[in-house]
Amino acid sequence: MSGNRSLVPLASLSAERSDLLARLLDGLNPTELQWLSGYVAGLAAGGTSSREPAPVAHVVPSLAPLASPLTVVYGTQTGNSRALAERIKQRTEAAGLPVRIFRASDYPLKELKEERVLYVVISTQGDGDPPDDARAFFDFVRGKRAPQLPNLRFSVLGLGDSSYPKYCYISRIIDERFAELGGKRLFARGECDVDFEKPASAWVDEALEHVKRELEQQSGLAPVTPIRVAASSVSTRDHPFTAAVLANQRITGRNAQKDVRHVELSLEGSGLSYQPGDSLGVWPVNPQWLAESILKATSLDGSAPVARDGQSHPLQHWLTRELEITRLSRPFILAHAERSKDAAFKELVGNADKVQALLASHQVVDLVQQHPATWSAAELVSSLRRLTPRLYSIASSQKRTPDEVHLTVARVEYDSFGSRHVGTASDYLALQRPDEGSVRVFVEHNDRFHLPRDPLVDVIMVGPGTGVAPFRAFVQDRQESGAKGRNWLFFGDQQFRHTFLYQVEWQDALKKGALTRLDLAFSRDQERKIYVQHRMLEKGADLYAWLEGGAYVYVCGDSKRMAPDVEEALLQIAMQHGKKDRDGAQEWLDGLREQQRYLRDVY
Repeated sequence: MSGNRSLVPLASLSAERSDLLARLLDGLNPTELQWLSGYVAGLAAGGTSSREPAPVAHVVPSLAPLASPLTVVYGTQTGNSRALAERIKQRTEAAGLPVRIFRASDYPLKELKEERVLYVVISTQGDGDPPDDARAFFDFVRGKRAPQLPNLRFSVLGLGDSSYPKYCYISRIIDERFAELGGKRLFARGECDVDFEKPASAWVDEALEHVKRELEQQSGLAPVTPIRVAASSVSTRDHPFTAAVLANQRITGRNAQKDVRHVELSLEGSGLSYQPGDSLGVWPVNPQWLAESILKATSLDGSAPVARDGQSHPLQHWLTRELEITRLSRPFILAHAERSKDAAFKELVGNADKVQALLASHQVVDLVQQHPATWSAAELVSSLRRLTPRLYSIASSQKRTPDEVHLTVARVEYDSFGSRHVGTASDYLALQRPDEGSVRVFVEHNDRFHLPRDPLVDVIMVGPGTGVAPFRAFVQDRQESGAKGRNWLFFGDQQFRHTFLYQVEWQDALKKGALTRLDLAFSRDQERKIYVQHRMLEKGADLYAWLEGGAYVYVCGDSKRMAPDVEEALLQIAMQHGKKDRDGAQEWLDGLREQQRYLRDVY
């Protein structure tokens, strides 16, 4: 949608009606939007339409000037920031106060100087990077073009991972920059680790109280009539659906170094819907044997009851179903050092680089076995992070399998420090038996990674390894809908014979025209390692022509090496075939990103 308004697509509207609504709302100011909201609610309440009234009605009692609305801007890679931003919006609306919400990529930057009350909810990726959808917003805020903000009242909530040195770095920079530009903090910046729910909820509570006071003081008016929200039966992160396992098939060869699974789950009766590009959240369970190894190393009784956050469970239950035990955290390392009598270990945790190395190589069991310490059951439970769901790119189109969702899962399993190690969710899923197992799931929508609305637009997909999962969904969906746009897939892995994921399906798609081009890169089939970025460079002229013709390019997979290498390949292609210098190539790629034609789902 062009213009400066963010419109959430409505499932009950056709694509044509959604486009009409988008054009109608484009350019309206907050007061006009409030009036229109009340007008539409009045139509629904008056029964003038034969359609069912909307489940959410915002009733505006008059056309008197309202307070400047609260603006909520979020930047997210996995959806957590968006969920928290939407929670702020819902609670603000329920209090009868005006509010608008924007994904950072959709926020009209020219309006920043006019903002009066602004909340930013944003994550930090890896070691200090903004989410893909917030790059332009972040660069603008910290750049020379950012305006002075003397009338702004703001607060920032950051999400991050304390395993990385630049924990919540992006939120800290934005918070400090707003203050530098003259803005006034409504209250202190919040910072949330991977186990974010409790501190984030407290921040949201405080945010609501401050915005009530601020908006009411600005307008001198009572709040508008609160929204009436209908109860929803759709499963969510906090209330997941228990999905039966329909299939669990290894799709790598017997001699492959990787164990990759194709997993099919039933969504029958869930009410869940998804689009290609969305993710499935999976609530895993830790292995019993791993929990028992920790109990043995700490000499603790697994049957001992332990209370935390208003819940009481035996210690064994906490370790298997409630807490992270395959991922170390910086706070746990420090807490373990306090209780350890190992002088060398205590000295080690004073070195940031060595702590970082521990986080990258060790699990909880390694720490408690190698550096014994005295823990009580209650102390151990309070020091470990809460177990969090894992997100997997959905590998199916609901147009083809309406009551199913498919995943492509690489099982993590290796030996280290003399013992077996596994990835919590991948091992859990790999062990689920068809017709016997069940998995707690929810859908995490990712509207920054959906197919183009125009079925005539061409699509380029770069997905090595399990990064190919969403592109299986893309090709299925375009085939089922009869989209005429061309589809080009770059896939790579280690060996053609053993790790060509979904080989038969891609060959069938080529025969039927659902896949226009397929370029492959198998790194270990020859002496010189060949990766997807090399194939992209080889096909650079055609790839550049597709992009200049309006194609979208999607990248999914590893964020540390593959994604930067693919981005560099795109820059090289623009320089070679577009005759651009380095700055011009970067500007070209940034333009694709701003047009939402260069989209990434990397992890």
